[in-house]
Amino acid sequence: MTTPHAGPIILFDAECVLCSGNARFILERDRSARFRLASMQSELGRSLYRRHGMDPADPVSLLVVEGERMRRDSDAVLFIYEGLGFPWRLAGLLRIVPAALRDPVYRLVARNRYRLFGKRDTCWIAPAQFRDRIL
Repeated sequence: MTTPHAGPIILFDAECVLCSGNARFILERDRSARFRLASMQSELGRSLYRRHGMDPADPVSLLVVEGERMRRDSDAVLFIYEGLGFPWRLAGLLRIVPAALRDPVYRLVARNRYRLFGKRDTCWIAPAQFRDRIL
């Protein structure tokens, strides 16, 4: 399966309040429209999760897919924020912390995201001005 549009695709949980809030944050700050987003609940999202060895029904990570390359966990988050430009790219300074230390913190939050931040009854829908970037 080929993925439409150029640029990295961010796969996120559109039922998660934290995840959908982050998706909106990214869309509003990605002035170059570099990133495309797809919910893990969509057909494309489920397909990409499976392609990269993850169960879309039990996601443990946000994914960023760029061609055949896949980023997950804290590397995905840092890649996204670095791509948003200043001042958000300063988050890349966290790369001095080894992934072996960053990722367990990421996974702890990811596993508890519904309990900590809530779960929507329906998937988040992007505002009209961003719909062309939602796959």
